[in-house]
Amino acid sequence: MNLIWLLLRASSLQVAIAILTGLISGGTSARLIALINSTISGNFTDDLAWQFPILALVVLVSGIISQVLLIKLSQNAVYRLRLQLSQGILFSPLRHLEELGASKLLATLTEDVTTLSNTVYAIPFICVDIAVIVGCLAYMLWLSGAAFAFTIGFLMIGIGSIQLLINRADYFLTLARDEQDNLFKHFRAITDGIKELKLNATRRQDFFSEDLQESAAKSRNQNAAALFTYSISTGWGNLLFFILIGLLLFVVPQFLNINPSILAGYVLTLTYMMLPMQSILDKLQQLARANVALQKIEKLGLELAAQKEANTLILHPITNNWHQLELQQVTHTYRGDKEDTKFTLGPFDLTFNQGEIVFIVGGNGSGKSTLAKLITGLYVPESGTIRLNKKVINNDNREWYRQHFSAVFADYYLFERVSGINNNFSNQQAQLYLQQLKLDDKVEIKNKKLSTISLSQGQKKRLTLLAAYLENRSIYLFDEWASDQDPIFREIFYKQIIMNLKNLGKTVLVISHDDHYFAVADRVIKLDYGQIEYDQRNHDFF
Repeated sequence: MNLIWLLLRASSLQVAIAILTGLISGGTSARLIALINSTISGNFTDDLAWQFPILALVVLVSGIISQVLLIKLSQNAVYRLRLQLSQGILFSPLRHLEELGASKLLATLTEDVTTLSNTVYAIPFICVDIAVIVGCLAYMLWLSGAAFAFTIGFLMIGIGSIQLLINRADYFLTLARDEQDNLFKHFRAITDGIKELKLNATRRQDFFSEDLQESAAKSRNQNAAALFTYSISTGWGNLLFFILIGLLLFVVPQFLNINPSILAGYVLTLTYMMLPMQSILDKLQQLARANVALQKIEKLGLELAAQKEANTLILHPITNNWHQLELQQVTHTYRGDKEDTKFTLGPFDLTFNQGEIVFIVGGNGSGKSTLAKLITGLYVPESGTIRLNKKVINNDNREWYRQHFSAVFADYYLFERVSGINNNFSNQQAQLYLQQLKLDDKVEIKNKKLSTISLSQGQKKRLTLLAAYLENRSIYLFDEWASDQDPIFREIFYKQIIMNLKNLGKTVLVISHDDHYFAVADRVIKLDYGQIEYDQRNHDFF
């Protein structure tokens, strides 16, 4: 993928029109140069006088048309790219996204797309500059084929030398962009781990000096090296123009019989070309950053596309009339940084029935949350099968299967907009739920949007229950939901909320350490190091 291909994918017809109008602008500019040169040479006629304003108007109008088309194209291309990346993330397997890491995803969605957005704005101006240069070269060819051949040969050698410098600068830019992923990771550590950093001065200093400062220094040095190299290439490019003019004035006439008026035309044209050439050289750094960003975006896009899941909601209508959910010999493997290190959960043989409450318990690292992600379809089993009402869950119906679940995970995210609910939503119903959650005096819902989410952690978690209520799914999963609730509301959660869901025919899966409330469950499943230690009914357990 490159910038031109990005625009062509947006609309090849509009690109063709933009190029055509740009060439008209460039050709007309060359004609203006010829007119000026002819007038200076003493060949003034009345025709030239009225041609000048017409040509100037054509340059203006064609240049504006070309720029407007390319601006529209470039912004639409970035718009589509943003949406494609976002859709790629939304339809990628959770496990794959976790392996990529939030820092890498955020760096691409923010840093790379922003870099690209800032650069595509310059593309229309670059295209017009190129059109002007092409027009000037065409005029120089018309003036003298021999001088043109010398000029082109010199320019090719000069462009080759500049390209060597640009390649070196691109190398440093790529290193700097790779380091940007590490910087984003450290920035997230600051925001997510600020409490821990404030409580331990030694850890804070080590993190700042050994992680953040070191990464920032690498990024600074690599960016500085790239910018320094680009500065050299820009200066060298400007010098080459003056060398070329000097050669045409003092050296070429010694070997070629060229009319002085033709040489004057060459010098005038080259002088006119210096401005668009300088503009292009100044934008080389910006273009290089955009190409590095595009490579990152393309790489992420390919990684996401390779793992893309099918959207099968239309093919399989959602139904709440199910009776049994089965896991048969289901396993999941974690792989460490080294290929020879891995940890396998399972095999699990479990059956869940509609309308029962199941507690999943065990120590930290026993595999409770991973089992929850397997049950809900967020993780794909490496072996074994999951069946809902005897229907095997696979890639063709996994998206449909997930729609039976409403979950509140330990690392939940609270959306301001109450979305993803059925069309029977009513503010009155939502208000009743808010009263039950003791939040009616703090939060209101207007136009399916929460009035505020600036609440305590416990209150925010209660709001996640509101969304779960309104989704009205047949299976509910709560991952350590009551861990940060006060004793009163913890009692309400276990004795009222869970029981109300059961009475509505819902299946409720609860990951919990609250052994005081195990009696609420119909079953208790205990995990230990990725294996089921026991799966007991309530009357057997107590």
